[in-house]
Formats: sequence, C-alpha cells, structure tokens
Amino acid sequence: MNYKFIVALLCFVSVYSQEEVKPYSFDLNYTYGSILEHNKDISHLITGHPTGFILAYNRRTYGFNDWEARYNYPDYGFSFVSQDQKNPYLGENYGLYGHFNFYALNRHLMVRIAQGIAFTTKPFDIDDNFRNNAYGSTLLSSTYVMLNYQQPNIIDRIGLQTGITLVHYSNANVRAPNASTNSFTFSIGLNYQLDDDEFPEYIPKVKSRYTEPIKWNLALRTGVNESDYIGLGRRSFLVVSSFLDKRITHKSSLMVGADLFLSPFLKDQIEYESIAFAQQYGTKGDEDWKRAGVFVGHELHFNKNSFVTQFGYYAYYDYDFEGRVYFRGGLKRHFTENIFGAITLKSHGAKAEAVEFGIGIRL
Repeated sequence: MNYKFIVALLCFVSVYSQEEVKPYSFDLNYTYGSILEHNKDISHLITGHPTGFILAYNRRTYGFNDWEARYNYPDYGFSFVSQDQKNPYLGENYGLYGHFNFYALNRHLMVRIAQGIAFTTKPFDIDDNFRNNAYGSTLLSSTYVMLNYQQPNIIDRIGLQTGITLVHYSNANVRAPNASTNSFTFSIGLNYQLDDDEFPEYIPKVKSRYTEPIKWNLALRTGVNESDYIGLGRRSFLVVSSFLDKRITHKSSLMVGADLFLSPFLKDQIEYESIAFAQQYGTKGDEDWKRAGVFVGHELHFNKNSFVTQFGYYAYYDYDFEGRVYFRGGLKRHFTENIFGAITLKSHGAKAEAVEFGIGIRL
C-alpha cells in the first residue's frame, strides 16, 4: 500500500473552522508486533518484534458540516508514533500524522486511517549502514491503519481500548534503496475524554440525491525519484493526465482517463542496464523510457477534500519496469469549483515508484 505522500494535513486545513463546541480526547496505545516479509530482500532485517506507542489527539464532529453525518460523525486529529524496529540496521522511527477515526457498533469499533512523515535514526549509508536497504533516506512517508475496540469512561473519563495496527514506512523512491517495511502489531491502551459537560447533539443526516454532469479534467503531476540502482541520482519527472469524471452521489465520483509518463530516471536505468546487465536482462539501451497508460478510478468526497484511487494499465510500454499494471492513491483538495491540487502515490503492487504533486483544472 502504500501509499505515500508528503504530509497529509491538507485534509484538516480550513475545513473545520466552526464555532460550535467540539469535545476532544486523547488516547495512548502500546504496540507489539512483527515486520512482515513483503519482500525477500528485507529478510535479514527481520530479527525481532517491534515495540512502540501511538499517542493521538482526536476532535469530534457532530454534523455541523453535512459530510460529517454521511460518514457517521468521524473524529479528526493528529498522532505521534514511536517505534523501535528491534534491528541494529533499522534503528527507531518517529512519525507525525494527520488522521480520521471512523466508527461502527455504537461507536465502540474504531478504524483510524493516518498519513504523515516519519524520521528514522539509521537510514541507509553506503559506508556505515549498507545493510539497511529498506530506508534510503532519513525522512520517510508513512501510513498507518488502526482497528480498535474501545470502551470509554470506565473510570470517570478514562477508558480502555485494544486492537491491531499496520504501520508502513517508505520514501517512495525519492532516494534508493527503498525496499520499505510493514509492521503488523497488536495494541492495548487508554483513552481520556475531555470537555464532557457540554456535548452537542448529533445533527441527523439529511437524505438527498446529488449528481453532477460529466466533467473533463487535465492534471499535471511532478516530483523527484531515483532508480533502484544506487548512485544513479535523483531526477524530476512529469505526468500529464486527462480524464473524465462523473459525480454520482454526495460521496462518490467515478473517472476514466489516460496518463503520459515522462520519467528520466528510467532513461538512466536503461542506459545502466544495457552496460552492466545486458546479458542478464537483455536491455539494449535503445528502449523508450516514456510510457502511456489508461485508468479507471474512484473519488471519495469529504467536503472539499477527497481520497482518490486509480487502477491503470500501460498501453504503451517499451521497457519493462515492474509490470504493466499500476496504482495511484492519495489526497485531493478542491480549491475552487474548477481548480484542484493533489498529493498521490504511484506504485506497482507493493513497489512504490513516486510521490506525485499535482495541480489540475476541471471543466
């Protein structure tokens, strides 16, 4: 998964400026688990059971914005993660995240989706830490998903919770190497509710139908990334996307379109392979580093913010890089009726290619 983006606080800026009372809470979870071997190249890094804690600040919603009731009044907030990877080459990771909490089972079952930036104490170093092929840089993009069953207010304002958490760290090929890690952990913790004397009433959801005509979109995406071959250097890239979208409900839009990928890091990789691994991979050096793909997608709307997922297939693909199927996922912000920005992760299965920073127009 993983997806991966520079800080996701985009979802929380200028949306929640209401004057109404919004109680808040804190929770603290202790975590214990294992690093999953999603890639055989990191097997030497799995030597212990990572431990850590997750500290979170949560702000409740009550339907003051229409979208809040549609999603059963989620929380939004910020969290801090500390994790000891229990391996001398991986060290410790510290991350800061923005998150949403979604609820079910009379608000006892909570699912948290969090995105942010992490700092690792022992990144790859060709001289001092060459065995760490998971983290090629000190700063990492990170995602965690938490499933908790919680019981608040057991002793006054203090409650208990327990569950599971999946934590992902990657730099999305901004710098090689980038094998990444995924930690599956069990957690147990406490929650503490503040401002419990003036809880507002939940504003009921108003059922209504909403659609929009088909719209044409043009988006430009850019960033930097690097080949998996260490030392070839970082290169900027450009993606041109043209697509149609159709808003079918308050929550959902469907889309179909095409991408043109201009990725100079592939040009470097083709040249390198044609010299160093010509017999092994059959790379000749004259392969085209440009690619073109078609995709279908979905947009899940939260007021002016949304989560975007797209599945694509390379229609033009002269050089084989990680297969013909690709995935894009991330955050989108509608600044005006016609202008939007996005931070997305493009990947091939569990292998990230790049974090894309995009700007677009919708007509």
